Amino acid sequence: MHHHGYLWTGPKERFDNEALRRPPHPQPPPPPAPNDPTGERLLQRYREVAAEFPASDLPSLETAYWLIKPRSLVRDTWHEAKEAAAWLGERLAEHAHRFADGHHRDTGRLSRLVDSAAVRLTAGADVSYGFYLERPAYLSLAVVTCSPNRSTPTLACPSQEDSGKDVLPAPS
Repeated sequence: MHHHGYLWTGPKERFDNEALRRPPHPQPPPPPAPNDPTGERLLQRYREVAAEFPASDLPSLETAYWLIKPRSLVRDTWHEAKEAAAWLGERLAEHAHRFADGHHRDTGRLSRLVDSAAVRLTAGADVSYGFYLERPAYLSLAVVTCSPNRSTPTLACPSQEDSGKDVLPAPS
């Protein structure tokens, strides 16, 4: 088992575009009837989302779907859950000063989030945290577990062979 880390920050209005954060339905809509502009628009929109979702850097609504995003979005990879949780802690500390809600800046609360993440990752679950930042912007942090992913085992895991980037360091 290993873990991949993902981070996204950006404008809240872009994050709120749920159509690009939701994987397309596995079955496309039926072919439209002749002279059916509504059916044509539905099919066209399905094709757009099917093409854009896997290529978009936006966080998906379901954490496991980070695995089908471009491999270049993998920030780091770990064999140990404790190391992945530490990465989350470092990212939280880096962004805490920008959290829109002062309650979220509490170091004790952030420490509990990291501890909880370590437990869940050790159990093979995914972890996803999100925070509104000032401006308004949004921070999304996720660590996705592979070999295979527990919630969606049919999703392929990013690998060295496919990426050109060494995303899976050798175990120590």
